[in-house]
Amino acid sequence: MKKIFAGAAVGKVLKDAFEAGGNLEQSFGGLETIYGDAADQAKAFAKQAASAGISANDYAEQAVSMGAALKQAFGGDTAQAADAANMAIMDMADNAAKMGTDIGSLQSAYQGFAKQNYTMLDNLKLGYGGTKEEMERLLEDAGKLSGQTYDISSLDDVYQAIHVVQQELGITGTTAEEASQTLSGSFKSMKASFDNLFGALATGNGVEDAMQNLIDTSITFLQGNLIPA
Repeated sequence: MKKIFAGAAVGKVLKDAFEAGGNLEQSFGGLETIYGDAADQAKAFAKQAASAGISANDYAEQAVSMGAALKQAFGGDTAQAADAANMAIMDMADNAAKMGTDIGSLQSAYQGFAKQNYTMLDNLKLGYGGTKEEMERLLEDAGKLSGQTYDISSLDDVYQAIHVVQQELGITGTTAEEASQTLSGSFKSMKASFDNLFGALATGNGVEDAMQNLIDTSITFLQGNLIPA
């Protein structure tokens, strides 16, 4: 019976690894298609996102979903689009961590903004309703805080304004802080690193870095949070 269960466990690990690798290849292929010359930059952001509890695959899928609209906003500049996508994804993670918002509803809201649909702005719980007028009010408030002018017709301006408002409310940086200082946050970070290792093992790329990240996040979870708790 021990041999049967051991064999089943190994089989599940291999199955999970192949699935993770296949998903990662597909999502990273999407980054290459959307971001072109800046694909390596986007992939680096994806791998670093484990420190905020986001697996590389989840990050890449989100970056792909908003990439085309951001490229258009920057006139085809893929490097700027990759930076803007990274900021938006981290802002979503921070909002979910601080406000307790479902990440799926935040992703739907951000994807709506890319289509100039603001009906889900209230999903962000920043004190603004789901209308175009309320988004314009958010842009105006962000302008007062930053001294910049934000244009609702520019997706980058919309994402930048949201970032400014979240920064003012003390939301920015929440995910990274929780990943290092809280039990649940450090566990999510360790799990994301574990998912990344599975993907790296299946693709044969970046295994050493993925293993080191798993070691680091595991130490943070165990020594920094679980044992003290």
